[in-house]
Amino acid sequence: MKLISLVDNCSQREDIGCEHGLSLYIEVRDKKILFDAGQTELFSENARRLSVDLSAVDIAILSHGHYDHAGGLKRFLEVNKRASVYLRTTAALPHFNGERYIGIDPELTRCDRLVPVDDDIELADGIWLKSIDTAPAYSGKMTEQRGERLAPDSFNHEQYLFIEENGKKILISGCSHKGIFAIIEHFNPDAVVGGFHFMDMPLDEGLSDIAARLDTLGCRYYTCHCTGQKQYEYLNKRMKSIEYLSAGDGIEI
Repeated sequence: MKLISLVDNCSQREDIGCEHGLSLYIEVRDKKILFDAGQTELFSENARRLSVDLSAVDIAILSHGHYDHAGGLKRFLEVNKRASVYLRTTAALPHFNGERYIGIDPELTRCDRLVPVDDDIELADGIWLKSIDTAPAYSGKMTEQRGERLAPDSFNHEQYLFIEENGKKILISGCSHKGIFAIIEHFNPDAVVGGFHFMDMPLDEGLSDIAARLDTLGCRYYTCHCTGQKQYEYLNKRMKSIEYLSAGDGIEI
């Protein structure tokens, strides 16, 4: 499996831009997959610089219904005329952080290329979209609108890409709002790619305990986005198998 980060909060390259957001390009067997589309059209500009042909993408996935993962969807639908975009049904609900709207552009939710899913589905041989039925690890001020009522965000709109290839199980997560430990314990992967949502955590014994616990789970970690750069550096000093994926970085698993 080949993976290239099209957008992340950080970039180590002068020719590749960054923003608070996530977009990953994945090649696995004969499939080309876009996992999230960042906050703006930047993912498309970076893709061009990285020689990634977005028009050739076969499958697009939205990890959850927040602006920093869905903001570039309109641009993707313009440059790619054939791929379906898979999202959880509840991803189309209005989402807020305090009074700020952080959901998907309502116009996009009416596009017939968006495919809402409620259950785990196999997109191709050994390539799955899956979710877990647990409470979120932390909602903070984030809410979702159901009818006239605002409720704490359940994050039931979050889904994960699960790939089995060459005897390995690879899990790709956008922000891991359901809790990285609950997610890993459910899927038991060999490698995990994605944001862990540690960016607001203090650099103290609590994060040190998390590092020690992650190290016992037997995974290789490739993290990014909402993990937080300072938090990653703290974890990296205490863990055996964690790397950061900045915009423009590529890996093979």
